[in-house]
Amino acid sequence: MPKNRERFNPDPSIHMSKMNVIIPFSPDVPCDSNGQRMWWAFLASSMVTFFGGLFIILLWRTLKYLWTVCCHCKAKKKEVHRITTVDGIKKDGAAASEVGWMTSVKDWAGVMISAQTLTGRVLVVLVFALSIGALVIYFIDSSDPIESCQNFYKDFTLQIDMAFNVFFLLYFGLRFIAANDKLWFWLEVNSVVDFFTVPPVFVSVYLNRSWLGLRFLRALRLIQFSEILQFLNILKTSNSIKLVNLCSIFISTWLTAAGFIHLVENSGDPWENFQNSQALSYWECVYLLMVTMSTVGYGDVYAKTTLGRLFMVFFILGGLAMFASYVPEIIELIGNRKKYGGSYSAVNGRKHIVVCGHITLESVSNFLKDFLHKDRDDVNVEIVFLHNISPNLELEALFKRHFTQVEFYQGSVLNPHDLARVKIESADACLILANKYCADPDAEDASNIMRVISIKNYHPKIRIITQMLQYHNKAHLLNIPSWNWKEGDDAICLAELKLGFIAQSCLAQGLSTMLANLFSMRSFIKIEEDTWQKYYLEGVSNEMYTEYLSSAFVVHGNIDSTLINPGNHMKMEEGTLGFFIASDAKEVKRALFYCKACHDDISDPKRIKKCGCKKSKTAAFKKIRLACCFDCGHSERDCSCMPVNVRCNTDSSQHAIPLSAVSVNDCSTTLRAFEEDQQSTLSPKKKQRNGGMRNSPNSSPKIMRHDPLLVPGNEQIESMDENIKRYDSTGMFHWCPSKDIEKVILTRSEAAMTVLSGHVVVCIFGDVKSALIGLRNFVMPLRASNFHYHELKHIVFVGSLEYLKREWETLHNFPKVSILPGTPLSRADLRAVNINLCDMCVILSANQNNIDDASLQDKECILASLNIKSMLFDDSIGVLQANSQGFTPPGMDRSSPENSPVHGLVRQTSVTTGANIPIITELVNDSNVQFLDQDDDDDPDTELYLTQPFACGTAFAVSVLDSLMSATYFNDNILTLIRTLVTGGATPELEGLLAEENALRGGYSTPQTLANRDRCRVAQLALYDGPFADLGDGGCYGDLFCKALKTYNMLCFGIYRLRDAHLNSQSQCTKRYVITNPPYAFELVPSDLIFCLMQFDHNAGQSRTSLSHSSHSSHSSSKKSSSVHSIQTTNRTNRNKSRDSRDKQNATRMNRVGQEKTWFTDEPENTHLMRTIQIKPVNTLAVNQVSQCKSTSSSIPPIREAEDEC
Repeated sequence: MPKNRERFNPDPSIHMSKMNVIIPFSPDVPCDSNGQRMWWAFLASSMVTFFGGLFIILLWRTLKYLWTVCCHCKAKKKEVHRITTVDGIKKDGAAASEVGWMTSVKDWAGVMISAQTLTGRVLVVLVFALSIGALVIYFIDSSDPIESCQNFYKDFTLQIDMAFNVFFLLYFGLRFIAANDKLWFWLEVNSVVDFFTVPPVFVSVYLNRSWLGLRFLRALRLIQFSEILQFLNILKTSNSIKLVNLCSIFISTWLTAAGFIHLVENSGDPWENFQNSQALSYWECVYLLMVTMSTVGYGDVYAKTTLGRLFMVFFILGGLAMFASYVPEIIELIGNRKKYGGSYSAVNGRKHIVVCGHITLESVSNFLKDFLHKDRDDVNVEIVFLHNISPNLELEALFKRHFTQVEFYQGSVLNPHDLARVKIESADACLILANKYCADPDAEDASNIMRVISIKNYHPKIRIITQMLQYHNKAHLLNIPSWNWKEGDDAICLAELKLGFIAQSCLAQGLSTMLANLFSMRSFIKIEEDTWQKYYLEGVSNEMYTEYLSSAFVVHGNIDSTLINPGNHMKMEEGTLGFFIASDAKEVKRALFYCKACHDDISDPKRIKKCGCKKSKTAAFKKIRLACCFDCGHSERDCSCMPVNVRCNTDSSQHAIPLSAVSVNDCSTTLRAFEEDQQSTLSPKKKQRNGGMRNSPNSSPKIMRHDPLLVPGNEQIESMDENIKRYDSTGMFHWCPSKDIEKVILTRSEAAMTVLSGHVVVCIFGDVKSALIGLRNFVMPLRASNFHYHELKHIVFVGSLEYLKREWETLHNFPKVSILPGTPLSRADLRAVNINLCDMCVILSANQNNIDDASLQDKECILASLNIKSMLFDDSIGVLQANSQGFTPPGMDRSSPENSPVHGLVRQTSVTTGANIPIITELVNDSNVQFLDQDDDDDPDTELYLTQPFACGTAFAVSVLDSLMSATYFNDNILTLIRTLVTGGATPELEGLLAEENALRGGYSTPQTLANRDRCRVAQLALYDGPFADLGDGGCYGDLFCKALKTYNMLCFGIYRLRDAHLNSQSQCTKRYVITNPPYAFELVPSDLIFCLMQFDHNAGQSRTSLSHSSHSSHSSSKKSSSVHSIQTTNRTNRNKSRDSRDKQNATRMNRVGQEKTWFTDEPENTHLMRTIQIKPVNTLAVNQVSQCKSTSSSIPPIREAEDEC
């Protein structure tokens, strides 16, 4: 504070020139004109206060002790006397009332100085703030002489200091009253500070002079700084509290010691008459103490007085120890502070998502690669990663490469404070990644469920997409009250989808690769050479998108506008959502932008852009249907896919969206309609994330072309037997009463005697300690009710009986399941189950995650795969066909295949080497795929989707499912479609049932449950024979697409081609690869197999109805249930030859319609005619060796089944 120097008028004759300490005065300030110092008066006031109070306390405690000892016996007698007399009771009551008053005062004082109440916290904080204020006043006064004359009424700093000390005195009184032990209170540091700072202020007012004295002791109040910050809820972590404690102790000790040096060096030694003093400012003393503690000692500033040097000797001992211990610990705490401990700052106009769970370099890189892919349309989303472990150098480098869209924060989603840091309440979604390679999947799922609970507890409305490892753990998410799939919450079960993909590959080999590539974002890689990689990579660049169809496709009034593929009964409605296969999102946008007024005469699809026309408002968006649309690349006017009557209706007004490639929608079905509560201008992504209703994540698409229950003689009517349960309670899966595991166990000799053919062999590695992989998810797609019973493939498990017993509880309600105890590495066991005659061999392992070395995690699966491929077999299939007299399907003539309605039906061909056995192997480590095929040249660093085993559909790794996280975020309908295709039709009702009972419940057939069978399924069509044989030799894929869709309501979406089909020379290689969504002009070859989505055929099982559920043993083996089909129309022979003339006329009409090759007719008089498209299965290997097997006509002996009683 600036001083008024004019009031002093110093006169050199008056000052003591021999002393460095000058006591200035003025006439207005009565002071000692002789320059006599009065420091002793200030010091005496403090000493008298301290020792006087200490003496009084000790005297009181001594007298109290003597009184207690001397009068102990008398006190006892008086106490007894008081109890026995009334007067004594009154006196005792009076004494008790006196003690109670003292106690209440003491309690009140304790409450006032404690931080338990708001008043106490305010008082504590105020005392600390005033102490710092008094310390600041000391810093200001330290620039003046140690002792000087001051006028209290004119010195502003003295007045403020006086007010502060009056408050300190009152606070000292409260503390004294509240203290339980007065002696220890008197010796506390804060009490000593008050003794040597408060009394000198009153003395200075009395003497009209100021002495700096020991006012520097106020710096010791800094020790309480951490407590104050804790009272204010600023410090919450132990590290921060410890850091503030260390810093406050170090600084307060440093400043206090500097104040003492400043006092003695500027005053001098008393015994030297203060002649050896030196002028040092306070901050020079601070510098001196720092260089002394650090043992540097430059020597430019040093102590001259004896008191100063003596103090330095002792301070060096304590200060050096404090410096050597406190400073490194402070630096360590500061250095260990979380580098990623800040808070996320949301950017206006930009969404952000929070990603947590298993955050590693692999999981993050896979996620970012798919999420930030360039093919996605305007990804204006910032990704915030939250993990409790700081990233390593590699992961940190990955974050830096994507610093514009990625941020990382260290913390846990189980901590609400960390959730607030990442602004979870304003996040668009929260994605939880799972550790797919953990040893205990149930523990990992439990961790992710706890994360979901924590996040939903903090913000119930947040959309959560989480990965789950085990299917049965999904049920726990339903227990969370705020979990709502309608708001976008999704659980991606890796076991369910992984085993579902593998199961679908048993029905259509290579499908797992095709589906995995469809929902993964892959960049187009152009190859000039004419190799199989060229065609494979062209298909890999396609992805699956969804977009709302333009209102130009909607026809109002009585005009029929039929959707392509979902069925002839469906009409286009406003707000229909279509699934598309395209190379990028811009192509799909044309479906939304198409306007018949602006784009009616456009032939180039690239010219279809958003126009300025107003959208139609005649039809409000009351319902949105998830429909399916394949496009052949032409407008509706010229497209041969459209039925004739539809083309006529739409010729003048409508055009399909001409895309450059085939676009996919759902599998010939329409998903359940759901109510829309958003504006029509919203994109499908925005609708989902703005609370719009969406389809059930597990809903199974189904349509009714016409009510099959009204068709006379339909199988569903014949199947409605109230006394027999053939399907589960939802009607989605085949069901049988639970069987004991002993009834399905086959010994090696029994299996060898049983002629297994067209079956699925599952080689499973596991033991008693292995984690369950959930084989039910593998069996359910193979037991879907959209297959007729005779089409079900027999499943044989080869593995440890102890492990399979643990899985059996979830499998005992499925028909056609057998177990061969053994090991998949035993060739004897493999030969016993006729692995050379199987449709698919699946190799799974439950022991993969128990090994630390990643390269050894797949050793069992790789050894089993190589073992099977190296096996040799006899040409036994010809002997079996020549000598067996098995069941022949209706219409089949064993003597002449030409007489069969399906001419050219190819039987099981001979497999003489294990390399020709269809195998799919599950892998954990992607790099181990190089060991599966010895004839490929895959580099170990090659990505999985570029390797030959994956392209051929013979290898599958769970890592490909990582793409589903980002795909589900951008469009959760994709997950609905994928789950529908691979699970066989799991519904929320079924999941709830499995959560309650952990087993399928049988149900009686009702019209409602039987209607659930009417849903699509995936199959493969052979081009070597049948109705598409003319296109198989040099035809175009687009013509095949249109013909299959128009004639048979089949939706084609890919090709499974021989690896060396592009070569002119004949190759012995039977390996095939997947081509996704070929262009229209893509040339076909006869050996191609076509992936298609088939509608359910109600008539396919009519003639087998009685056989399907009464004599399964002879039926099942007569015709291998392979996934490759040859299709041709056929006529059903009348059972009753004595029908009237009307029946004969109908039969004649049936023959004529059969020649038209249409699936169904909508004419009422034809609804009872049984025109059936017979699906005659053949093995994939048969297609490869068709030229050698045309003459085969014998049946295969029946399969011995333990569950035939079902």
